[in-house]
Amino acid sequence: MKLTLSRIRSQLIYDNRSFWRNPAAAFFTFAFPLIFLVVFTSMFGNDVITTPSGISASGSTFYIPAIITLSVINSSYTGLAMQVTVLRDSGFLKRVYGTPLPVWLFLSSKIIHLTFVGLILIVIVSLFGSLLYGVTLPSNTVVAALCSMILGLFAFSSLGLAITTVIPNANAAPAIVNASVIPLLFVSDVFIPLENAPDWMVYISAIFPVQHLARMFLSAFDPFVAGSGYEFGHMAIVAIWGLAGLIIAIKRFSWEPRI
Repeated sequence: MKLTLSRIRSQLIYDNRSFWRNPAAAFFTFAFPLIFLVVFTSMFGNDVITTPSGISASGSTFYIPAIITLSVINSSYTGLAMQVTVLRDSGFLKRVYGTPLPVWLFLSSKIIHLTFVGLILIVIVSLFGSLLYGVTLPSNTVVAALCSMILGLFAFSSLGLAITTVIPNANAAPAIVNASVIPLLFVSDVFIPLENAPDWMVYISAIFPVQHLARMFLSAFDPFVAGSGYEFGHMAIVAIWGLAGLIIAIKRFSWEPRI
């Protein structure tokens, strides 16, 4: 057990160094969500919203769940799928497969590292919003917010590994990955409310995990929520998608370039 933890730690250190050795990619990973928050607040305003009971919150508070949803998907699903595809095409994964490093440890380290990156990213977005725009941070729902973050990062990291099984090469990765997620961001109550959407669009979006991830964060970051902030139904659907992605990745993951 001690040896396993030591090997995981060593691999995590390597993955972390590899991440920071590309400072441009690391910078935009953290800057991209902040740009969205600035744009949203500039376009839609930051008026204070007050409930009949007298509880108040800035309007930008309600942009945070959408931006965190985007951050989780961008840092785990999109980032991992593209990174792994590039490593596979370069022959790096084939060389790793030929080493004594266990396959499960290599994949687990990637998921754990991106989970840490995602958590740091979410903290930065939340603090940035709190300091500059008066965003109300979770208090009684903070545990639910943390659980939602970890579950979302795990599920979409697993789906990121799963999507690599249908990506033929690194050149096709951006098109396939973005085509599989960007439309869902616009029909899953993330950027655009679904109140006036046709019924068929609502039903289709409910099948996929993006909408449920967004609802989890909306409940956890809503300052007007009186309960614990847990959305167990939405969390269950995201977890099912994550497990399905993990099973597909384990069974069909390719270590060699697809020529």
